[in-house]
Amino acid sequence: MENDHHKGLARHPCGECCTKLVNVGVAFGGQRILEDVSLHLHCGELTTLVGPNGAGKSTLLRTLLGEVPHTGEIHFLPVFGHGREDAPAIGYVPQFLEFDRFSPISVQDAFSSVLSRWPVVLWHRRRDRATAREALEAVEAGHLCDRKLGELSGGELQRVLLALSLTPVPNLLLLDEPVSGIDLPGRELFYRTVSDLRRRFDLSILMVSHDLAGVAAVSDRVIFLDHRIVASGTPAEVIAHPEVRRTFGLDVPPPPPQTAS
Repeated sequence: MENDHHKGLARHPCGECCTKLVNVGVAFGGQRILEDVSLHLHCGELTTLVGPNGAGKSTLLRTLLGEVPHTGEIHFLPVFGHGREDAPAIGYVPQFLEFDRFSPISVQDAFSSVLSRWPVVLWHRRRDRATAREALEAVEAGHLCDRKLGELSGGELQRVLLALSLTPVPNLLLLDEPVSGIDLPGRELFYRTVSDLRRRFDLSILMVSHDLAGVAAVSDRVIFLDHRIVASGTPAEVIAHPEVRRTFGLDVPPPPPQTAS
């Protein structure tokens, strides 16, 4: 029998994690950052936001997190089928994590601080270690459990943050440029892991990225955002949009070949 209360990393039933935005707008100091943004984030679907710098992509994630005031409406389907709208569990992976890289804090310490009220300097409960190991193995990082955070590469750290965001499994997972500064093999592993997670746990995932080519291979849907939704559809449909091609330089002819002097 499937667990429908999100304990550990149990898969939750499809239909619990749909999110609707209706004419959402955000303004700071009189400047419109988002305007009339309407979209539906489905469970089991990986949606990627692309667009130029300053287009409002990270602001949209912060709006979903409840960190900024907005106009319009945001609706969450009932989480546990109570027939009413409930606040969902939201997982979040930031672009950067600022911390002292010389600190002796380990990956297990980070998990224990989230899972327990006991000071992590005293001991790690056996069940916390088991939960941490399970979450890390879900993102191909089980071997990192006892490593110091400051010793991790950029890709390893992002997978640890991804594992933390799955503890417990959320209804909605937000990823803000999670592969920024990570090398190509690390990006490919991260994308593959996220793509697998959305199928295994029916996750509704919204990811911000500048890596149009990388996300096209794993996304169910791509949204080109420039303060408003300019294009939305399959990766192929959005890449074919004239404004997307212009923004990403896809129609710029290659430089002429150099001739030997």
